[in-house]
Amino acid sequence: MTSPTPATAPSSALRKWMPVLALVAIMVLAFAMGWHRLLSFKTIGLNYDSLRAYIAGNMALSLLIYIAVYVAIIALSLPVGLFITIAGGLLFGWQIGAPAAVLGATIGATIVFKIVTSSLGETLARKAGPFVAKLRDGFQENALSYLLFLRLVPAFPFVIINLVPALLGVRLSTFIIGTGLGIIPGTTAYSIAGAGLGSVIEAQNAIYRKCLSTLSSTPCEYTINTSALVTKELLLALALLGLVALIPVAIKLWSKRHATA
Repeated sequence: MTSPTPATAPSSALRKWMPVLALVAIMVLAFAMGWHRLLSFKTIGLNYDSLRAYIAGNMALSLLIYIAVYVAIIALSLPVGLFITIAGGLLFGWQIGAPAAVLGATIGATIVFKIVTSSLGETLARKAGPFVAKLRDGFQENALSYLLFLRLVPAFPFVIINLVPALLGVRLSTFIIGTGLGIIPGTTAYSIAGAGLGSVIEAQNAIYRKCLSTLSSTPCEYTINTSALVTKELLLALALLGLVALIPVAIKLWSKRHATA
């Protein structure tokens, strides 16, 4: 059996790193071009009636576009995930918007997971020291419970939770299940909140257009205050759900301690 020639080894390494390099390059381009700033309540609000009319006549295509945009946002780690979730509830209603958001977020997260796993996961596994190896073993043993906890508790950035399981050797199926189930409560809550913003959007549109018609020297602002949607009660409820997800881990640890006692 012959070993790879010096020419083929770098080529193989480049192919392995190409997906993650391509993803980073597109992320940098997206931030540099400010694509995420195009997604705003002002953009949706000023086109609210047109968007609702288009969706009513082209529901299937509109859903596909929404899911595709959501996949791109998550895969590129653009900081508008909460906005696009609320927008889905506003435009489609929460009964349709929430499942579509869960699907788009799960697909986008899985793309990142697969890219990081293929490019970095094996390298980390080979070079990991005893501490990292022990951490990988512990995470893998209770991967679903840990993933549910991380997804449910809003204190952890979504992009970080896409990366950590990939680096700790979590199975793809476990990642998909943990992500899909873990984001359902929060996504549904924000979609329901978005579904109730229709009257707020219409009122802000009237104020904004009236301001434009007055030819005032003061710039007209378009503001939709969503801070009230992220309540302490909602965050506490999601945190409690996250703690519930850790119950199987606690039971397993308790059983091990008493078995060895």
